[in-house]
Amino acid sequence: MYRRSLLAPLLLALAFTLSACGKADPQAQLEAAVQKLQDNLEAKDTSAVIDQLDAGFQAQDGLDRDWARKTMTLMFLRYASVKVIAVTRKSSIDPTAPQSGLTQAQVLVTGAQGLIPERAEPYSVKLEWRYVSDDWKLTRLSWD
Repeated sequence: MYRRSLLAPLLLALAFTLSACGKADPQAQLEAAVQKLQDNLEAKDTSAVIDQLDAGFQAQDGLDRDWARKTMTLMFLRYASVKVIAVTRKSSIDPTAPQSGLTQAQVLVTGAQGLIPERAEPYSVKLEWRYVSDDWKLTRLSWD
């Protein structure tokens, strides 16, 4: 009898723990998407970056997915090594529209043929995200 009364709360606690693990935290998913974008850029994986872009992706003043693909291809051909160093980075989800996220960051982008960067440029970037089909997609990108 003692075993039965102890077993029920343990099973209930286990079920609760497993169900909590099954639901991903949207904030953590957004931050993982940002990190994945950085990793894909550094890996020079154009197709993986394009997969992270929303179908209606826009950058600055009307630049689109095709522009992003061409720009990455040229940059990746020019530099053997590309690094994106996030000096600061903050991501948040819009509390009034939980399918919308925002990342603001100060980044340093470097390009090099060898070990020493030939080019290093600092940028202030703003990335707007949209949650689509269990995945965060980059919808807008702007920089200074």
